[in-house]
Formats: sequence, C-alpha cells, structure tokens
Amino acid sequence: MFADNAGPTVPYLILALVAAAAVSFVLTPLVRRVAIRFDAIDHPDERRVNETPVPRGGGVAVAIAFVSVTIALLSLNAVVQFAPVPTSVQLVDLVGLLLGGLLATAFGVIDDALDLRARWQFAGQLGLALFAVATGFVVEFIANPLGSGTAGKSELVRLVTPIAVAFSVLWIAGMINSINFIDGLDGLSSGIGLIAAVTLGVISLTPGLSQPYIAVLCFALAGALLGFLRWNFHPATIFAGTSGVMFLGYTLALLSILGTAKVAVAMLVLGVPIIDAFWIIVRRLAARRSPFSPDRGHLHHRLLDIGLSHRQTVLLIYGICVVLAALAFFLSGLTQVFAFLGVFIASGVVLFILARGGYSPDAPEVELERGLDRVPDAARDAKG
Repeated sequence: MFADNAGPTVPYLILALVAAAAVSFVLTPLVRRVAIRFDAIDHPDERRVNETPVPRGGGVAVAIAFVSVTIALLSLNAVVQFAPVPTSVQLVDLVGLLLGGLLATAFGVIDDALDLRARWQFAGQLGLALFAVATGFVVEFIANPLGSGTAGKSELVRLVTPIAVAFSVLWIAGMINSINFIDGLDGLSSGIGLIAAVTLGVISLTPGLSQPYIAVLCFALAGALLGFLRWNFHPATIFAGTSGVMFLGYTLALLSILGTAKVAVAMLVLGVPIIDAFWIIVRRLAARRSPFSPDRGHLHHRLLDIGLSHRQTVLLIYGICVVLAALAFFLSGLTQVFAFLGVFIASGVVLFILARGGYSPDAPEVELERGLDRVPDAARDAKG
C-alpha cells in the first residue's frame, strides 16, 4: 500500500501537520485583530447575508504557517535527510511554490482591503499562473483517455510546449477560481483544501509515486488549514478572504504538478469545487451574464435552499470530498479520469434537479437581494 521509504518519513509528516496547525492556530487571532484595525471586514449589507461583521484575510495566517514550517522542515531534511529529494524537484520549483504562494497571498490582501473588481482579480490569477510556469510548473504529460492502458493504468501523451503551457496556466488559474467559487460558507473552502492536501500527501507515499518529500509539503499545508479551521468553521470568527482563496488555489494547483504530476488525482479529490465552478460559468454565460456575476446558484446554496442547515451543508460536502478522496486513493490512471467524468455528469444532473425545485439563480441581482428574506432561515447563514 505504501512505498518502502515512507515509514521513516511518517514522524516528520506528523511534525509538519502539528507544527503548521499550531502556527496557524496562534496566528489567526492576531491576523483577525489586524484585519479589524484596517477595516478589512465583510459588513452586512443588501447583498451579503452574514448578519454580523466578520473580518477577512485569514489566508495570511495559513500562508505564513505553511511557508515557515515548510522552510524549517526542508532545512532539517538537508541535515537529517528523512525524505529523499526527487530528481524532478529543483530549487526553482520551491521558489515557485513558496514565493508564488506569498505573492498570491499579498495580492489577496490587496483585494481584501480594496475590493478589487473581478477583472483585476482575474488578471492577478493569470499573472500568478504565468509566474508558476516560468519557475517550471508545466504539465507535460496527460493521460490518454482513448489509450489502451490495462489494469487501470493509462498511456501518457506528451504535450507540445505551447499546449503544455496553456494547459498549465488554465489549470492554475482555474484551480484558484474553483476555490474562490466554493468559498461561500464558513469552513467550506478550508475544509475541502484540508481533505485535498491530506489526500495528495498520502498518495505521494504510495509505491507508484514514492515521493515522501512531496508528502511533507502536503501535510504542512494540511496542518496550516487545520489550525485555521478552528476559527473559520461555523460560526466563523474570521473568513479566509481573497488572500486565503488565492493562496490555497495556487498552492494546491502546484502541489498537484510538483514531482510526478497528480493532476488527475487533484481533479477527482477537488471535483466538487471544480465541477461547481464549471457549471456556474456555463449557466451564467448561457444567460448572457458575466461568469463572475454573483448569484445563489452554487451547490452549497442549492443545499441550503432545500432546507439543510449551514453546518449540515458543509459537512455533507466534506463527506462527498472524502468519498472522492477514497476513490482517488484506490483508483489509478484512466479509472480516475472516468470517475471524474462520472461525478461531473452526476453533479450536473443533481444541480439541474435542485434548480427545478427551488430558487432561480438567474434572477436579476436586485430581485435576488430583496428575495433573501423569502429563503429559508438556514440560507441566510451563507456568506453570499
């Protein structure tokens, strides 16, 4: 089930998880005070549905915890050598991961403070994706869905450079947007990110990959999210904000590429936010609206509208992500791709059924705002 070199790394994986969780847990209240001081707060208004002011920018604590613990552990590894460094991982890759994560967080802080327009957010996402590609994060191979792979294994197709670069930029920017779109309820994006990070870390320990070095990075991210989740779970005392969305989406995208690419795994584990983002964009474009225009058409909003409470909705989506994580762990190659396609189709059907039975997200924004009083009380717990 696990590679031979995984055993000696386990204590350090636990250390990465606990240390990052402790740093994030301690830093988050401090970040909250700074956010309040600079009025980086989601105030209740006619569009937002949170009934009390909640500071945003918690992603700063997550980013600092991840980067600081990662640097400390990699420095320790240079001395103790508890995890062999894969030949495919170079210093420039770590620069792209850590420095890029900090740049993503910094851009998010600016948005948390100034409420940038969607076009500027998207420009920032593209800039981050191009920075990652410049530091070597390029998906050079993908599984061939029409190949003749056997026993769940797939043939690999090498992408020519222009297509590889375009796919990588789309993957990174798309992951950031997926996390952004799913960040609608307390603890939702951070919990999903935690499940995904643990899954990527555990899969990195399997014989097929045998990369405990990458697992250390994944568990450090998981720990940072775990410490933050204590303050972010409903009822949240702080939101992740754009800083958290940008950092988490960027980091998860790069961890899925780093070493031996695990893009198919990430697609399956993060199927809920990816598929939700896809259907939301398609529906908005079909209605001749901007793909970034606000509405209540996300999966979590649909679940709230049928009567689930805030916590029930979040825990249900957690459960779905855990099931997908188990599929990613026990499936491989083409079977992961086919599983994702199955989830993709099933999600579309579920969203269609839920849409037929309740609130129409295509209503004009003014009607949406005035109609909030008519939705179930549980729906008012959502952050919009």
